[in-house]
Amino acid sequence: MENVSKICRITVMRKVFHRDLAERYENPIEHACDLQEGQVFLCVDGKRPDGLCESAWESMLPFVLELARGGGNFYDGWMKNEKSAMISCNDGFRPVSFLIETID
Repeated sequence: MENVSKICRITVMRKVFHRDLAERYENPIEHACDLQEGQVFLCVDGKRPDGLCESAWESMLPFVLELARGGGNFYDGWMKNEKSAMISCNDGFRPVSFLIETID
């Protein structure tokens, strides 16, 4: 990826399970998310880190790329640290929240 110069740290902050929604709408599945709170991934050269699920990656990719290019300040002051973003994966039954930060 061009102009990607910063490394981004992606930290699993919180996992939630909406049991009532899953029981009502989801077909039973044998295996769900393996991520653990506190788990850290490093994104180098704008590439998805090994072990980070593709669905979560797709949700956070625009934010990771913008931060890796030196950008930030999403939505005019949304985050206290403008060089970060809090993004959740798109699993409506088991959303996982990730803190994305640049490493200088």
